[in-house]
Amino acid sequence: MSLSQPSFGGAAAAAASGSSSSSPAAASSSSTTTSWFSGIVRGKTGTAKLSKSASSVAGGGSGDNGGPIKGKNQFRGVLFKYGPKSIQVAFKTGEYKQQVIFIGGLTDGLLATDYLEPLAIALDKEKWSLVQLLMSSSYSGFGTSSLKQDAQEIDQLISYLINKENSEGVVLLGHSTGCQDIVYYMGTNAACSRAVRATILQAPVSDREYKATLPETPALIDLAAKMISEGRAEELMPREADPCAPISAYRYHSLCAYMGDDDMFSSDLSDDQLKTRLGHMANTPCQVIFSMGDEYVPDYVDKKALVNRLSKAMGGAEKVEIEHGNHSLSNRVHEAVQAIIGFVKREGPSGWDDPWS
Repeated sequence: MSLSQPSFGGAAAAAASGSSSSSPAAASSSSTTTSWFSGIVRGKTGTAKLSKSASSVAGGGSGDNGGPIKGKNQFRGVLFKYGPKSIQVAFKTGEYKQQVIFIGGLTDGLLATDYLEPLAIALDKEKWSLVQLLMSSSYSGFGTSSLKQDAQEIDQLISYLINKENSEGVVLLGHSTGCQDIVYYMGTNAACSRAVRATILQAPVSDREYKATLPETPALIDLAAKMISEGRAEELMPREADPCAPISAYRYHSLCAYMGDDDMFSSDLSDDQLKTRLGHMANTPCQVIFSMGDEYVPDYVDKKALVNRLSKAMGGAEKVEIEHGNHSLSNRVHEAVQAIIGFVKREGPSGWDDPWS
């Protein structure tokens, strides 16, 4: 669910753009180098404690010395195609064998959150690349796409990184509805999902609970359900269903209806329902970063209780609660980067056998 119009950015040797805020709402190429998919041991983590030291992430960009940041809102890296569709491009900073893949929320594209710039710098220091991808659902495409489609395209990207870039593993970082993408993808057991070292869910909140605060939603859910029952799931809803983008009956129902495909983080789901939807995340180290001031979580929701329940449903996922943080953490950038980079350093290398043994 989104309230702002999508913003568009371009990328070349250096990509320049402003940041946009998202709200809740292949080709597998062959290579002469043999890839690998073996020996991943997956575990659980505890609760993170953020240090007060800013030294690990406080450095600025590398200027013209070849680092990932050329200037304010200017990224240095490589733009590449990872699939056959024209939208299937991604932007990568650094030439490293380990990648953090950022998956944005509804209306997001490149440079979606303010913390990506300092995160690219921090990852570069640890010899990790940051990859930002565009999918069929990026920008205004979310209304005619699905979690299933997103998962297929994420798998294509990971396949490309393995076969073309000799990747030694990835960490998936989801923001907002990107968290649903990660949960769905990790539940597919796709071959390339074995290359996922860890997952990070930043702002995993309920599109349904936010939409339920809007007076027009109940009637629109009924309309979507009726259209689906009539075999018109892929037809578009009336414009008032979403002012930001055309949206199909299926996707509207998925985002807004009780137990729709996107309904994974709602506070009114039972513990058993949460475990059914999230329990497989226990197989991979997972971190949940929850903004305690998230503007898309209704006031009646006990945020602390919700994040505890989500963590438990995922087998004891690591919890990071950022006080007063907004949905995109634009007001808590330093805390966001600290949490992410700390988790990547702890969990990124863990549980791996020598891929060439």
